[in-house]
Amino acid sequence: MSRTKGNGNIWIDSIFGTVFIYLFMYLVSNISAFKIFDAFDSIGQALEDMEMTDIAFSQMRSQPEMDNNIILVNIGNLPRAGIAEQIRILDKYEPKVIGLDSFFKGYVGDTLGTLSLANAINSAKTDIVMVAKVEQSDSLAAVSAGEEIYDQLYVSDPIFTSNVEFAIANLDTDAEFQEDVKICRKFPSFRTVIGGERQVAFGAKLASKLNPDAINTLVARDNEFETINYRGDFYNFYNKDTTVFKRFAALDFDEVLGENFDPSFVKGKIVIMGFIGADFLDMYSWEDKFFTPLNKKMAGRANPDMYGPVIHANIASMVLNDDYVDTLSDTTEFIIGIILCYFNVLLFSVIYRKMGAWYDGLTKLIQVIEVILLLFLIIQLFASYSFKLELSIGLFAVALAGDLLEVYYGVIRNAVMKIWSRIGFRRKKLADKGT
Repeated sequence: MSRTKGNGNIWIDSIFGTVFIYLFMYLVSNISAFKIFDAFDSIGQALEDMEMTDIAFSQMRSQPEMDNNIILVNIGNLPRAGIAEQIRILDKYEPKVIGLDSFFKGYVGDTLGTLSLANAINSAKTDIVMVAKVEQSDSLAAVSAGEEIYDQLYVSDPIFTSNVEFAIANLDTDAEFQEDVKICRKFPSFRTVIGGERQVAFGAKLASKLNPDAINTLVARDNEFETINYRGDFYNFYNKDTTVFKRFAALDFDEVLGENFDPSFVKGKIVIMGFIGADFLDMYSWEDKFFTPLNKKMAGRANPDMYGPVIHANIASMVLNDDYVDTLSDTTEFIIGIILCYFNVLLFSVIYRKMGAWYDGLTKLIQVIEVILLLFLIIQLFASYSFKLELSIGLFAVALAGDLLEVYYGVIRNAVMKIWSRIGFRRKKLADKGT
């Protein structure tokens, strides 16, 4: 296809071409009329909850070393009296801290069990940290105009809490309802409740009990959310899948009640108690279970792969080992995307003006190679250095640059130049009449 070579400053045209591409992306993503096509996008719907770094999490990292500082204990479906006995047994072997990832409300028809559990918690020699949950009421959200202010703190009933500390167990999933797909990638580092003290994340609080200095880095980073640098699941002897990364030792409920473990297994360690299935043979329970980037079948929305206590263990391990995921600011990533788009537009403009017959094939080839290289860079940076480079907008702009630049030169620029020339002609006629 022959093309008009075009006149004018190619640098200026490239700027306007880049603006046009970003304006087009903004309109497509925000105008509801375009969203009707989502109903026909089955592939997009299957992949909408997947990120490129998931490949690094689930495919490119090797089996991690065990983190012997953290022990998971399954409470299963034990009644309160059974959980109380677990706490007494564990407390006897002197762990550094016991984290209880469960809420206890009322007597639930089990007065003796409730009293036994309250006694076990409140009389423990070991530090006990219990989960809390912060929420923001709709009325407060409206008044605060988007500021992160929380007015609701949910904890267990006072009968259980006279000898405990609290830490927030909120996890970021974007799920509005319990039955929604819950994909956990991030956690809030800190939250402040009106009239209360600042609450730290549950996993981070547990890490600070083992090493008080470990939390300093989290404080210094001062991020509203931290990406969880997942390293693995709990070591389940009954799960023979060798592709599942295993990071944390765990005791099933009957192993603790039968004291079927070496005392050194828990002494001086972080112990996290919570629901990890009815038992370790339970492969089908979805209670307190989430999708994570370690799930090798996330794109097809298979079963969730990780229980809540194990997620908190990953957070605690990340804080203890100073193993954070680093990122650029949203502004920096947006600027990088614009620069990337601009230089592609500049290159494609040169091809458009100098090599018109080659434009379609050459630009498509460049786009394919460039996107592949950028995706490889993103995945490799994360796999090797835990650095998350988010260039989704820039990649989208690059993918659209070739076709939209033709629209810009063939329609937008020509239309603007024609209008501008008419305005200039009318001005000239008026000037001639005035003379």
